[in-house]
Amino acid sequence: MPRHVRKARIGTDRTNFYEDITRKIIAELEAGCVPWVQPWKTAAARAPLALPQNAATRRRYGGINILILLGAAVERGFSGQSWLTFRQALSLGGCVRKGERGTTVVYADRFVPAEDMKRASTAGDEAQAIPFLKRFTVFNTDQCDGLSADVSSIAPSPHMVEPQVEALIRATGIDFRIGGNRAFYCPAKDYVQVPPPAAFFEPINWYRTALHELAHASGHSSRLNRDLSGGYGTKRYAFEEMVAEISSSFCCASLGIVPTVRHADYIGSWLEVLREDNRAIVRAASQASKVADYLLGFLPDLAAGSTTLAADHEAA
Repeated sequence: MPRHVRKARIGTDRTNFYEDITRKIIAELEAGCVPWVQPWKTAAARAPLALPQNAATRRRYGGINILILLGAAVERGFSGQSWLTFRQALSLGGCVRKGERGTTVVYADRFVPAEDMKRASTAGDEAQAIPFLKRFTVFNTDQCDGLSADVSSIAPSPHMVEPQVEALIRATGIDFRIGGNRAFYCPAKDYVQVPPPAAFFEPINWYRTALHELAHASGHSSRLNRDLSGGYGTKRYAFEEMVAEISSSFCCASLGIVPTVRHADYIGSWLEVLREDNRAIVRAASQASKVADYLLGFLPDLAAGSTTLAADHEAA
């Protein structure tokens, strides 16, 4: 296949993916369903507090694939968050039931064609990497027969929630202050401030809020180095809030806390960002996944480790 035809096909495939997932997320937000919270909010959802993982490798999915699989579990009433490919089911002694419909996840990265490497070597310049998008079909273990119980389940965290979050706060080394009447992260002075637990109607909300503000702090130049320069009311500010909201929900689910929407008043601004840029939700989910991995990595028993089909470069 000629190079220009291959590049055009890759570009079309990526564009269709961005448009499809963005359209779906927008529809959910317009309906009042926040997709990174809904799996644990709705009474119809039977899936436990957990992020999607591959049943064969035990690695967690990352990036936009988390939202895709969480949504599929809710829509189709799956009882768990373990997924695998058709071949993986066979390798584990089971099989996907006839007639079952899979869920598409993606892996995106870049590669350098051999001819361009040769050209660059001859010309003495840099080879140009071409982005690619590969789709995979996975099935929930509820759609399979013959799998052992330990393959189909995700073991819950055996630890108490509160001590874990407090240990995480200490381990990050982030300047974390308790006091005042509002929660915020100050990028200029690099510190988080959260009101005392007694100020919250539900004590667990203190931990949810702490994780949200720590997510913002992860963007400091000494950590994950995100752009935190957006002022209140700007699209850049709305995007950063979306990253913090998604990542804190990922952290909550991993720690055994039911996620909630901490800043529902931003939904309008999120919709504005998504309508203007069909890659925004993919970038936000990718960054949120990295934030969750970063924060949870401070707890050795919950270290995210490597992910599978994480699509860390979806929006490249």
